[in-house]
Amino acid sequence: MNYFESNYFTYKNSDLFCENVNLEEIAQNVGTPVFVYSKKFFTDQFKAFENAFKNINHKIFYASKANYNINVIRLFNQLGAGIDVNSAGEFYRAIKAGVLPKDMIMTGVGKTDEEIKLSLENNVSLIKAESIQEIHQINLLAKEMDKIAPLAIRVNPNVDAATHPYISTGLAENKFGIDETLAMQIFTEANKLTNIKLLGIDMHIGSQITKIQPFVDAISKLVSIVEKLKEVNINLTHIDVGGGLGVKYNDEKTFTVDEFAKAIIPVLSKTKCEIFFEPGRFLTANGGALISKVLYTKENLAKNFLVVDAAMTDLLRPSIYGAYHHIQPLKLKDPKDIIVDVVGPVCESGDFLAKNRNISACEKNDLIAVMSAGAYGMVMASNYNARRKPAEVLVDGDTFRIIRERETFEQQIQNEKIVI
Repeated sequence: MNYFESNYFTYKNSDLFCENVNLEEIAQNVGTPVFVYSKKFFTDQFKAFENAFKNINHKIFYASKANYNINVIRLFNQLGAGIDVNSAGEFYRAIKAGVLPKDMIMTGVGKTDEEIKLSLENNVSLIKAESIQEIHQINLLAKEMDKIAPLAIRVNPNVDAATHPYISTGLAENKFGIDETLAMQIFTEANKLTNIKLLGIDMHIGSQITKIQPFVDAISKLVSIVEKLKEVNINLTHIDVGGGLGVKYNDEKTFTVDEFAKAIIPVLSKTKCEIFFEPGRFLTANGGALISKVLYTKENLAKNFLVVDAAMTDLLRPSIYGAYHHIQPLKLKDPKDIIVDVVGPVCESGDFLAKNRNISACEKNDLIAVMSAGAYGMVMASNYNARRKPAEVLVDGDTFRIIRERETFEQQIQNEKIVI
């Protein structure tokens, strides 16, 4: 079988390590399932992104929806990132992580009045609007609060990012942003509102994009709109190209951040705007692994199963996207490979981490690692079947610390009241 190895997750004397910590030691101390993250990976990825765009005026806003543990948010903020928050809950998390509101942008296609007011009260650096109704609502609330709303408008450039349909966001059929053909009209209308300050134009064409050309095409459309707006005396100060850079889960042919910069900087340099980025998955995905224990091995006729203690409630991506994650043993001991479905304990046929997967033969109580689990893992976890959400651990060199305790049953019912 193929093993996922990197400078951050590697086998040493047949044991899988994260940095300089044996993952089996974490499992023994914290229990399973548990998410394990490499601090060095997060740091190196951020610095690589920063370095790639060092020659243009830019700002990175970490997309906290990818991994919203407050320690992860805090780390990226300490490295110099602003934070992209998509809800009042993510705003709260960022505040608890020590992020100043002036370093946040409030995004989201369906912001409530509460979230708009929260943003205005705390003077976030930017509110993104995604429809003309929302723009008018932001203006109304800002007027009531005697505030001027710093606004950017998300434009849907109708570019096919060639990604999974559930994470494609840049086509006309998607719910996000305003159509490019309406951009001039809506920017002009927004510019007339008394309590709006138009600052930028934004896009986000999808997630897990593995080709550069869709970015180039979409950015070219945004730059063209910026130039046309100048002609009617609407001068924007930033262009936000979003996130969505693809990462390697299996055998995808991805591009490097340096290749990305080389392709888009010439297009962006046509304007004097500051450039915003919102990477999430790129900064975290391959810096995490979900560690799980084999509960049982099972055969149904010609079908083999590994029943493990991690489930779709811990890592939902395989169930809803058919997403691939490498699965490998924490200890290399059996050279024989088997073809199995790796499944969890949840009462759903869709509860699987892999299907028809060629992996090293495992036995009851063996430990496995589900790789590339640093993004869209814990943030999508649920309590279905009243399962407790897993613990999270951050590795730093040869030490590890628990950054989220495993959920308790008491915590699950703390807001419920018996009334009958």
